[in-house]
Amino acid sequence: MEKKITGRVWVLGDDVDTDVIYPGKYLPILEPEEMARHALEGVAPDFPDRLRPGDIIVAGMGFGCGSSREQAATCLKTAGVAAVVAGSFARIFFRNAVNQGLPVVQADISGGLKDGDTITIDFDACRIEHSDGEARFPPLAESVRAIIEAGGLIPAVREKLGIKS
Repeated sequence: MEKKITGRVWVLGDDVDTDVIYPGKYLPILEPEEMARHALEGVAPDFPDRLRPGDIIVAGMGFGCGSSREQAATCLKTAGVAAVVAGSFARIFFRNAVNQGLPVVQADISGGLKDGDTITIDFDACRIEHSDGEARFPPLAESVRAIIEAGGLIPAVREKLGIKS
């Protein structure tokens, strides 16, 4: 994980559930690259075509609620989403995102932004710079940050055990 991430935002509302992030009809797909082609298709059918590597999802409360499907975090990560910022996360989505190496930040900034705005997330300073100023967020636990920085749980465990991929 980079210490600072700057990217274009897509602003979503509250209670974005995992079926919107990764629709259930695609659950039989096993290849992450194919999963990425359906990221946020539940928001709009053409959303996967508009999503670009480095984009940041900004949402309100309850991001990732619903089922515990890990494909929701996998498709976002594989589609190149740089981070997800939300007022709150469903616990299981938060953990699935960490396990996939997808940075997740708890901050409620969705009200002052619009699609296409640019924000910068500074993980060391726990600060988000955006068009309306800045917002602070609680630091990620060191163990969580280490997993994200390694690229996910499996790479972190391999690194810790000295196993080369």
